[in-house]
This record gives sequence, structure tokens and C-alpha cells, in this order.
Amino acid sequence: MARSSSGFVAGLTAAALAVVGFLTYQASASAPDTPAPPKAGKTPSAAASHSPKDKKDLNAVPAQSGTGERVVYSVGDERVWLISEGGEAQRTFTVAPSTVDPPAGKYVVTSRSASITGSDGVPIEHVVRFANVSGIAIGFSAAVDGSMPQPDPAKKTGGIREKRADGDAMWEFATIGKKIVVIQ
Repeated sequence: MARSSSGFVAGLTAAALAVVGFLTYQASASAPDTPAPPKAGKTPSAAASHSPKDKKDLNAVPAQSGTGERVVYSVGDERVWLISEGGEAQRTFTVAPSTVDPPAGKYVVTSRSASITGSDGVPIEHVVRFANVSGIAIGFSAAVDGSMPQPDPAKKTGGIREKRADGDAMWEFATIGKKIVVIQ
């Protein structure tokens, strides 16, 4: 009897943790737009400050973006590269940035959702989350209707929007634990 009880308790615990994780994400996605107190060091920047950099070859893997299989997101270029183990870009594409940028650095994919409603009320799919900035979940997603609108700068959102085909590629490539490198 002790074995079946402990298995039952373990199952309930796992289910409760999954529910708490989902509710935490939903709460962060619908958090009010009150400004957080500034922290020492880097602070998130607004999307209005984005201006793509002038580059000769946008398909080239960015220098100093690490090694191995990874996703590279350039905040300034509003571009993503899916990079193979050998260091070759398998795919690169533009994105519509969120209003809250993740600081430059190394991350990993922490959670994924096949389909949910975004914090802007738009149904989205293939959500790949990798950071949290001041309580705002940061991740890639594609709008089911295919739109890539510029986010409302008055709202704090963390959704980096992709075209649907790019979202499909990201979903296949960026599994839990996959390396994400954010560069400026």
C-alpha cells in the first residue's frame, strides 16, 4: 500500500507544479502595466529604441555569439538565427520585438506552449520562453492570424513575434534546454 500511495502523491505533486507554473506564466502575461522600480545596471528598453543595424550579410552568423547549436537573437537587428552544431545558420529571419528586451547574455529555453492567447489578446502559437525581465516573460511566438504588429509602447510585453513559418521552425529547433544567445 505504501508504494501505491507514494506514487499517487508524486503524481499529484507533479500535476500541482505544472498548474502553478502555468498560472504563474498567465499572471505574468496579464500583469498590469505599472513601471517596476529601476535596478542598478541594465534596464529593459522600449521597442521604440529599436533600429536595425547596417550589416553587409544578414545571413552570416553573428561574431561572438557563442558556439554549438543555439538560437541567436539580435535585439538591434530584430533578427534571429537558428544555428546548427557545426556553427552554420540553418535559418535566419526578422522578428517584431516586444516592448521589454532581454539583456544581452546566454539563456536556455525554459518553457513552451503550443497555443495560448498573448498578453495583447491575440491568439498565438509555438511559444518558446527563455527569460523573465521584471516579471515579464520573454519568448518567441507567432500570431495564428499571421500578423506581426508593432507592440503598443505603453504596455510591457515580452512576446517577440515571428511569421508563422518561422515560428514553426523555431518550435522544431528550440526545445527545452536549448541555448539562446541574446546580442545587442
